[in-house]
Amino acid sequence: MTSSWPVRHFSQANPKGPGQGDVPALLRRVADSLDELGPIEVQDLVLHREVDEDGPWTSLTVYFHPASPR
Repeated sequence: MTSSWPVRHFSQANPKGPGQGDVPALLRRVADSLDELGPIEVQDLVLHREVDEDGPWTSLTVYFHPASPR
């Protein structure tokens, strides 16, 4: 039998327009969001890149669950 548990996720991107593809800014934005969540364990990060009329537009999806008590 395999173990399973619920995993939560959120996706985040920079605002559309100039700077929308700025990966360092996106990582800072995601880090701030992770801090706001409190104690969690990140399971996976997936970087997405689309191209629109303003150029590359990067987003990041974070998969996580509440941290286990230690």
